[in-house]
Amino acid sequence: MKIAILSRNANLYSTSRLIKAAEKRNHEVIIVDPLKCIIEIEKKNPRIHYKGMYLDDVDAIIPRIGASITFFGTAVVRQFEMRKVFSVVESQALVRSRDKLRSLQVLARAGVGLPKTVFTNDSKDTDHVVDAVGGAPIIIKLLEGTQGLGVVLAETKNAASSVLEAFNGLGARVVAQEFIKEAGGADIRAFVVDGQIVGAMKRQGKEGEFRSNLHRGGSASIIELTDEEENTALKACKAMGLGVAGVDMLQSENGPLVLEVNSSPGLEGIEKSTGKDIAKAIIRYIERNV
Repeated sequence: MKIAILSRNANLYSTSRLIKAAEKRNHEVIIVDPLKCIIEIEKKNPRIHYKGMYLDDVDAIIPRIGASITFFGTAVVRQFEMRKVFSVVESQALVRSRDKLRSLQVLARAGVGLPKTVFTNDSKDTDHVVDAVGGAPIIIKLLEGTQGLGVVLAETKNAASSVLEAFNGLGARVVAQEFIKEAGGADIRAFVVDGQIVGAMKRQGKEGEFRSNLHRGGSASIIELTDEEENTALKACKAMGLGVAGVDMLQSENGPLVLEVNSSPGLEGIEKSTGKDIAKAIIRYIERNV
């Protein structure tokens, strides 16, 4: 079959691994930069023009849409869906996952464990915001932040109030979350493909760093999930409607708490820490559905 990977850079680890996994299983692969697509909308004839040709013969797509191009990238995914092309990540689920506040509301409604979270557009009552998440220290996150950027640990109530007032003064949208001390600067990522956990790793922040992101210098190692952690990851993925996702969780005294469900998780950290062929699992997911 013909598979299009929606990616802006064919040399990225995740993209190159997907190319190799697909070609190894005798599929034709093309790389499509979403920002260079021309979307033609017409009754019963939705088409995508790319680099001088129409992409009319694509059987499946793998969206690797960065957060900065969510709007246009999702429009391209939607256009392929209008042509009945299978996508490993549906456009609606992609949009839902990128709205962090909406994601938390969806997960809470589904009964998924979360850190206590507060959102407000009013900086006048910061004391209540801090108290509502269990008091200082607290985590303050930009809703548009990625890869650990825009995440602040406020050690005291005064510091939390200052950070909240500063962000609100700049018109930035933030959420306040309880700080899970027992997590020890570590989190878990469970990689889910088609309702199955295909790999899991524990990410540990470097010394003195509360963020465990590998982009921030953290390290990763393979981990065996507990039944409760597996169930939480699968429940979160189902609630978000994602066929492929990375579910980030904290280990707490109250069980696993979901931080985020990532709709475009990188493959490098999970494959290198677990030794598992995650790219192959994604290609097989396509084969079962096309």
